[in-house]
Amino acid sequence: MTDPRYRKLARLLVEYSTELKKGDRVLLDMIDVPDEFTVELIRAARAAGATPLVEVRSTRVSRELLLGTNDRHAALARDLELFRMKKVQSYIAIRGSGNASENADVPGDRMALYSRITRPVLDWRINKTRWCVLRWPTPSMAQAAGMSTEAFENLYFDVCTMDYAKMARAMVPLERRMRRADQVHLKAPGTDLTFSIKGIGAKMCRGDRNIPDGEVFSCPVKNSVNGVIQFNAPTIYSGTKFENVRLEFKDGRITGATANNSKRLNEILDTDTGARYVGEFSLGFNPYILSPMCDILFDEKIAGSLHFTPGQAYEECDNGNRSAVHWDMVLIQRKEWGGGEVWFDGELIRKDGVFIPKDLKPLNPSNLK
Repeated sequence: MTDPRYRKLARLLVEYSTELKKGDRVLLDMIDVPDEFTVELIRAARAAGATPLVEVRSTRVSRELLLGTNDRHAALARDLELFRMKKVQSYIAIRGSGNASENADVPGDRMALYSRITRPVLDWRINKTRWCVLRWPTPSMAQAAGMSTEAFENLYFDVCTMDYAKMARAMVPLERRMRRADQVHLKAPGTDLTFSIKGIGAKMCRGDRNIPDGEVFSCPVKNSVNGVIQFNAPTIYSGTKFENVRLEFKDGRITGATANNSKRLNEILDTDTGARYVGEFSLGFNPYILSPMCDILFDEKIAGSLHFTPGQAYEECDNGNRSAVHWDMVLIQRKEWGGGEVWFDGELIRKDGVFIPKDLKPLNPSNLK
């Protein structure tokens, strides 16, 4: 018997996240996902009147392709996948993996080459389709979160099927404040960073792009970032785990970068010119996600967190920065993580992970659960 939670999640993705309707074509990109869930997603799409197209992938097979990729292979993959992406109105990706470090031994230059050449596929998907991306709960994710497999699965389905419509209503005042803000000041242990978001805009993420969700993002004016930021959540990028990432900025550019693996960190930041500038600033507030699990779709939504992102800017909140890299790095500011403050134009917006202004208090965890 299929887990009833599969059907609930499939319907959320189809009816709420991507709002599939009669006549839509949707690409279902399934990576190491149980067939039973893929079947539920196909059925939900058809029930909405949509035509599902399914791609089934494996992280171990993908690793082998990346190990030997070259200009010809990456260009062929780009052309074929871009042709297909242009044929659909919607895209849903479910990404599982038995090993979060599967690509750890793929050379950095191979990863950078493939990312750079295939970037048009990602750009089209982000800007031209109604898309939603989420992970699939695996024992390796449970291990990274320090939880049993069963407990993690329960958390996963609680997080992924929460009342996102209620959260969306609570986000509106924060989006409005970020749209009209100019100067932002971030403070935390090892962090003193200033930048402007004037004229960039803001976008609330309400479960219609990522699941889990719970953030409002903007983007710094490209040359406005100055100071230092010390991240306290570990991060995995291209299969390598980084901890204690510290970035120094001068007029928008990362001039210093250290971590437990500073050499690899700087290799990634040297992928292209844009990788040393920032493409996103966001505040996270999902009440069910409290601790890092080295999975960015979860970690960037941690209650009381923010993330700052070297690399590509989204067109929705664009500072003009372009890069093959988009690396969300997370700083948790709740008291038990060292605390911290977020200021907009001299007004204290959040202290120790708790929103202070009256209109933002509905975003605090006690009010969202």
